[in-house]
Amino acid sequence: MIIALVDSGLGMLPTAGWLRHLVPGSDLVLVMDPDGMPWGAKTGEFVTERLLAGGRLAAERGADAVVIPCNTATVTAVDELRAHLEPAIPVIGTVPAVKPAAAAGLPFAVWATERTTASDYQAGLIRRFADGVPAYRIACPGLAEAVDRGDTDAVDLAVADAAARTPADAAAVVLGCTHYPLVTDRIMSALPPGTVLHDSAEAVARQALRRLGLDAAAPAPDAPATPGSVSVVLSGRDGTMPAAALTHPLGQALADAAHVPATLLTRAVSQVPARV
Repeated sequence: MIIALVDSGLGMLPTAGWLRHLVPGSDLVLVMDPDGMPWGAKTGEFVTERLLAGGRLAAERGADAVVIPCNTATVTAVDELRAHLEPAIPVIGTVPAVKPAAAAGLPFAVWATERTTASDYQAGLIRRFADGVPAYRIACPGLAEAVDRGDTDAVDLAVADAAARTPADAAAVVLGCTHYPLVTDRIMSALPPGTVLHDSAEAVARQALRRLGLDAAAPAPDAPATPGSVSVVLSGRDGTMPAAALTHPLGQALADAAHVPATLLTRAVSQVPARV
């Protein structure tokens, strides 16, 4: 079984890690776009073009499913990619975990890229699930880009800026960009003690398994004797895991095509039970 993930950069690592943990015998194709990243501040036309190109490449590589572990790409162009690939190849998108955050009934913030923050899709999620619950939309300029570069100083600056603009009464923060779970420790250190974080990487991985007809509720198996492969495509070219990814234990495990234990995964306090 081949599962492809299409994103501009390292935002795919948390979802790829969950897929590797849950189905270690599957082959993963990581379709990144270093030439076009970051997507978060690009135009809708640009993001759509790059996503469709990545999706077509995934299909050419024999993907049984295509996962878009990127909020920006999902809210911008998931319908276009589905029109090209489905029903032959299921396409699984990612949306911010607004529903579980709002379910607590307490004010919360959604940290995301500029494009996702400004999207009608995110606004619609908030209207649908947070009716009457204060929800603050916090754009995080430069944060995803800093994660992609492995620039910890820039990460800390961007996190500090977002934290300073997050109202004090926000009891939770939705990680509305898939890059952000890679720096959860830095985010938590900048927020008031007790702030709850929500992200959707595990839920998206399990939804991909459901779309493939597998038991997404089953516990992860032990590491197989022969693990599946992990291949990397960089803007259409065969390549290797970017150096910045190797600064994260999860990125190194994927580069080694190793089994990913639960200890390497960011376990969100609450997962969005999305069918995206």
